[in-house]
Amino acid sequence: MIPALQQARALLAQYNSEAFHLEHAETVSGVLRYFAAEFDPGNAEFWAVVGLLHDIDFEQYPAEHCVKGEELLRKAGVDENVIRAALSHGWGQTATRYEPEHFMEKILYATDELTGLIGAAALMRPSRSVQDMESSSVRKKFKDKRFAAGCSRDVIAKGAEMCGWELEELFTRTICAMRTL
Repeated sequence: MIPALQQARALLAQYNSEAFHLEHAETVSGVLRYFAAEFDPGNAEFWAVVGLLHDIDFEQYPAEHCVKGEELLRKAGVDENVIRAALSHGWGQTATRYEPEHFMEKILYATDELTGLIGAAALMRPSRSVQDMESSSVRKKFKDKRFAAGCSRDVIAKGAEMCGWELEELFTRTICAMRTL
């Protein structure tokens, strides 16, 4: 089954209760929906569902991230295409067996960590918003390894490369996506 957004939210809520994790899932979902509008408009809800479910296991099973998620999603009867896409974001960082292959998976891989970096950078701004943020602000924070240290710069850079974009383009596109949320 490919869950509808409300079903995906309910499934996510079975394993996540912390506001941070729920907000991150909504952010990634919205970012993927934004990119779907450009690259795969007929499948925007699918992209959004993948974004919602990508970290389903992280709050309760951080040591088994992307492995336990496969089990939880399969147990819920979620379609293999959703499982594969959602868990591919952990490729090279977790024990997931799914490498990002489809363009949507590559965008998820690139933007998952980046949304965290951009969100943290936005909180440092007087406006506390991405609405007035430029890519140069993200570039500056990206270079500072101590800032949002949990956000992997290597994954972000590799994700940009997978998408065929320069880092600056990924930063700009992701900021624009986050402005719509």
